[in-house]
Amino acid sequence: MQFLAALLVAFVAIVPVELPDKTFVATLVLSTRYPPRAVYAGVVAAFGVQCLVAVLAGTLIGRWPRQPVELVAAALFAVGAVILLRGARQGEPSEEQAREEYAARLAAPRAGFRAATTSFLVLFTAEWGDLSQLLTAGLVASGRPALPTFLGSWLGLAVVSALAIVLGRWLLKRVKLSLVRYLAAAVCLLLAVLTLVEALTD
Repeated sequence: MQFLAALLVAFVAIVPVELPDKTFVATLVLSTRYPPRAVYAGVVAAFGVQCLVAVLAGTLIGRWPRQPVELVAAALFAVGAVILLRGARQGEPSEEQAREEYAARLAAPRAGFRAATTSFLVLFTAEWGDLSQLLTAGLVASGRPALPTFLGSWLGLAVVSALAIVLGRWLLKRVKLSLVRYLAAAVCLLLAVLTLVEALTD
């Protein structure tokens, strides 16, 4: 039961954070230039590495004295909420700018292994130190089990990428991503409060 609960917490924390983020936009742009299956394979592999690094970092941090770690994790969640709120207030133009930025980075259309490798490299560099990576590390550092947190985060990122490939253009036209950012900020704020309460009641 604890395994499933930790997996769901990670999944629910990551999906709304990444849906309006550059992960979604980058995957959408890649899928318009390269074969979708190759893009998805490269993107999901990149997320696997990123989640593994985040979980290892969270595990190492979690070995420090409990209360300071939980306070740092609460601060990370709070910072995530602030970043998402600022992004929501900036409105929708940032998505168009991000699309143009990623489109300019990509070379001529590729297929197979080369397309997957390019997708891996684009998402790996884009996600390094990203909010989802910090949240995953924060979840593990605050005491949640590493394996289900890894799986929940990875699954959340994989779902967002699949949505970008299959429904990306439709979602960008019909869903206000600023509202998704507000939802994600609320999730981060809730995690910050719960972690802070745990730290102060230990």
